[in-house]
Amino acid sequence: MRITLIIFSLRGGGAERVMSIMANHWAERGRKITLLTYDGGDEVPAYGLSAAVDHRHLGIESLSSGAIEAVRNNLKRLLVLRRAIRESAPDAVISFLDVVNVRTILATFGLGIPVVVSERIDPSRHRIGAVWRALRRWSYRYATSVVTLTPDALRYFPDAIRRRGTVIPNPVALRSDAGLARAGGRRKIVMGMGRLAHQKGFDRLIAAFSMVAPNHPGWSLTIWGEGDDRQALEMLRDRLDLHGRVALPGWTPEPFAELRTAGLFVMSSRYEGFPNALSEAMACGVPVVSFDCPGPRNIIRDGIDGILVPPDDVEKLAAAMDRLMADDAERKRLAANGIQVTERFRKDKVMDMWENLIASCTSDR
Repeated sequence: MRITLIIFSLRGGGAERVMSIMANHWAERGRKITLLTYDGGDEVPAYGLSAAVDHRHLGIESLSSGAIEAVRNNLKRLLVLRRAIRESAPDAVISFLDVVNVRTILATFGLGIPVVVSERIDPSRHRIGAVWRALRRWSYRYATSVVTLTPDALRYFPDAIRRRGTVIPNPVALRSDAGLARAGGRRKIVMGMGRLAHQKGFDRLIAAFSMVAPNHPGWSLTIWGEGDDRQALEMLRDRLDLHGRVALPGWTPEPFAELRTAGLFVMSSRYEGFPNALSEAMACGVPVVSFDCPGPRNIIRDGIDGILVPPDDVEKLAAAMDRLMADDAERKRLAANGIQVTERFRKDKVMDMWENLIASCTSDR
């Protein structure tokens, strides 16, 4: 079995991490895996790949300065992508992320290769522009299968696409040395983790922390990640007079090491796909609070292994944080139940779902 995987890059992010996990898993089990990325290979991937994975950098990620150049660049991308797919001679192609998915379907027309495309975020909230949205709705009808991370995401699409849809969650794959915190390893740190972008809602996390900080002088907030919203978040922190208690140290290559020190993890996203940071925090034995949106609500069992609060209600988010920061026993109870996430979304269980899907897509070949 030869499988070609396609994604924009491996610079970092949840989709990129999951694709690297899939590539390594299959390569280590003897599959012939080709991974195609749009970048030119000038940067080291954020996630390590097995030497058995044939990673090919296509060099087609250039930006366009206008509509005419955009059309020209996209035609070039389709030609380069089509040639690379044919050269890899796959039994099946798997593509991640909306625009890349559309291009992959277009590039494989007439090749007779099963194509599986996967949406990695909530399509009802994530904006890709009117043209790409129309192309997605048209092209996805020609995919062999459309994978979403949650039932909510699949329901966004019309019946013609839903009929070829499958829901497959992200795997929870801890590093072998990433276990639970050592005794005494927890500190009074509220932690967030992700891109510093509007979607992740870290402005709301800082605002919520400002409401409860006076009640918990020993607690601080650390937000790991990097992105375009850094300056705005730093200005908000300073405006709320939290400079000494809110840290934004940047991207970390060791998320598990940081998670193991946290006393509470908060997911403040406006929308999500199936957030790795949340499930990994639970797997590391950290109690969690999140807004109740697709993705988090498919991971957290409210009141059992975490707390869900109404979407966009910053005051209720603050109230949940306040309650847990004051209740050590409740944090320990939620954390003890939370580690069951490693069984619920175990890597081999999720990869079996992918295996079954690929088998059904290639059964006629």
